[in-house]
Amino acid sequence: MAAVALVGVSCQKAEEGKAPITKPQITIEGGRLTPEGLWAMGRIGAVQSDIETGWLAYTVSYYSVEENRSTTWIRICDPYAKEGELEVFDEFVGYEPAWFGASGWLAFMRGGQLYLRRDKEEVKVEGAEDIEGFLLSPMRDKIILVKQIKTVPSTVDKYPDLPLATGHMHEDLMYKHWDEWTETAPQPFVCPLEISYYGEGERIKTAKVGESVNILEGTAFESPMKPFGGIEQLAWNPNNEEIAYTCRKKTGLEYAVSTNSDIFLYNVNTREERNITEDNKGYDTNPKYSPNGEWIAWSSMERDGYESDQNRLMVMNLKTGEKRFISHYLDTNVDEFAWYNDSVLLGTAVIQGTIHLWAMGLEGWCAKMTEGQFDVSLADVTDHYAYLLRHSMREANEICVLDVAKALAKVDGYIELTQLTHENDNIYDQIERSTVVPRWQKTTDGKDMLTWIIYPPHFDPNKKYPTILYCEGGPQSPVSQFWSFRWNFMMMSAGDYIIVAPNRRGLPGFGKEWNEEISGDYSGQCMRDYFTAIDEFCKEPYVDKDHLGCVGASFGGFSVYWIAGHHEGRFKAFIAHDGIFNLEMQYLETEEKWFANWDLGGAYWDKDNKIAQRTYANSPHKFVDKWDTPILCIHGEKDYRILANQAMAAYDAAKMRGVPAELLIFPDENHWVLKPQNGILWQREFRGWLDRWLK
Repeated sequence: MAAVALVGVSCQKAEEGKAPITKPQITIEGGRLTPEGLWAMGRIGAVQSDIETGWLAYTVSYYSVEENRSTTWIRICDPYAKEGELEVFDEFVGYEPAWFGASGWLAFMRGGQLYLRRDKEEVKVEGAEDIEGFLLSPMRDKIILVKQIKTVPSTVDKYPDLPLATGHMHEDLMYKHWDEWTETAPQPFVCPLEISYYGEGERIKTAKVGESVNILEGTAFESPMKPFGGIEQLAWNPNNEEIAYTCRKKTGLEYAVSTNSDIFLYNVNTREERNITEDNKGYDTNPKYSPNGEWIAWSSMERDGYESDQNRLMVMNLKTGEKRFISHYLDTNVDEFAWYNDSVLLGTAVIQGTIHLWAMGLEGWCAKMTEGQFDVSLADVTDHYAYLLRHSMREANEICVLDVAKALAKVDGYIELTQLTHENDNIYDQIERSTVVPRWQKTTDGKDMLTWIIYPPHFDPNKKYPTILYCEGGPQSPVSQFWSFRWNFMMMSAGDYIIVAPNRRGLPGFGKEWNEEISGDYSGQCMRDYFTAIDEFCKEPYVDKDHLGCVGASFGGFSVYWIAGHHEGRFKAFIAHDGIFNLEMQYLETEEKWFANWDLGGAYWDKDNKIAQRTYANSPHKFVDKWDTPILCIHGEKDYRILANQAMAAYDAAKMRGVPAELLIFPDENHWVLKPQNGILWQREFRGWLDRWLK
């Protein structure tokens, strides 16, 4: 593996006493992406534009492998001060930027505390500490603060004389979620925001929040909803008097088996509320009011218990109650959206392996706004521009801007995106990046399947290359042009491997039927699609058919465990990360029971349920007698979605069968690997295992 040197890392004193991590100057030897190079990259996150000044605020995070931590910075810039160049005039440690709407003041968080900042002058907002998020009202005289509220008594509450006891006591389900014991819930507090100024000027003297009202007072409900919900699950209406919020008003067993969340409209003055989605039984999330306040839009899934149901963009006329499903013509998920004006929304949708921006009108029309072999996510929208994060399998997020008016007026072709940031050019300039090529393959049932082929740097068709089948997780997450800081195709192919990444059955972007064909049939057509992807590609003369590998995480890890008992000698090495090995164990161990009920078909003890019985009959652990190929099992012990004993059981089974195997357990990681040194370790072991058996 190529050597890497980290040089010139400058620091300054941070508020919490540690020097913040700044952009590392890294030298990559050998011209191939390395784990150290991957972790040296800046990660762009939130983007917020200011209507008054035209300025842009965005976050970028840097990691230190040596210190095993990161720092997130907020940058303030004028994106149009210099043609083709982003002029940054302020940079400071913080996150969650939001323009305050008063001549360039920015609200942001640092260490759970809310601040206001302009011209490098900061004002601490008193009373806004220990918060997880905030949302300013349109008139900036009120604010929503999200705080964690204790929902179950602790051991110390019950036994005050045992302050050092570590036991968790629970009497209902959903006692754990994602990577934590569920003893608190995030809840929204509405507060007046009181600002005083110096004289008649615009300089803020003091800022504080007044007496707060908890919208969910006296309950254990969540808003935003765990584990991934953020401030996007709440919204102010334009007249400053109403809040739309997302909530699944359930706890315990009822919460664990249902995805039925709703959108509630809460009157700030009267404290009355109404449920506008009670007729829908699935997820309803992320409300957004139209600029004139006459409509509200939200994301909606139709069926209870089906967390991967089609994510529909719904709108409702607040005067008449009329509801419209305005994304029906796309036949795919719309996962991000924003109002462009009172009658047009912008949203991102995955179709045939890429995620692009679409415009959708209330009158029932749609228009594709971007095109190319890349994905976009919607960061912010003004009355003129859409700010997007663009990424692909070849590059991480960069901020781009689209002139929406020009794009809507374009009849033929597409308006080019204008790239504003070049955060990681220092890395790209030192490496040879892989080539990514789409390839359509015919499946065993006569359908067309898109498979991405990632060729290694300096690919030579006259040579033979070991080849890796990549198995996607989710199970219904698209194999789009995503960039991952762990399952990174540039990193994987840099070892002179070809990567085969199929959009097998059960992935969105190819119609509802294709997406749903995996539910209750984990071992069915989706597995045949995997074999099609690798078998068809192996017909190429440059594929070393005697050195094939198979890797994947989550459902991809399940896929690896299942394929290990059914591959009939195709593969010479397996890597499974956070995978399901024993489906009966998984049914009772996972925290979100709705997922197990829908995807596995029901309980394994329900002998009359044919779908469930087929599922459990095809559990990977029942085919260990056919395991004959080296396997690396990786898992995080804080993963409560799929418990780490799944990997331990698979590893033990392999060793007892005499199959070469290794086990990599991270005691402090969840379903992902988030710490820098663990990430480097993961990459080294991943590559080392493949090199050991495929070269």
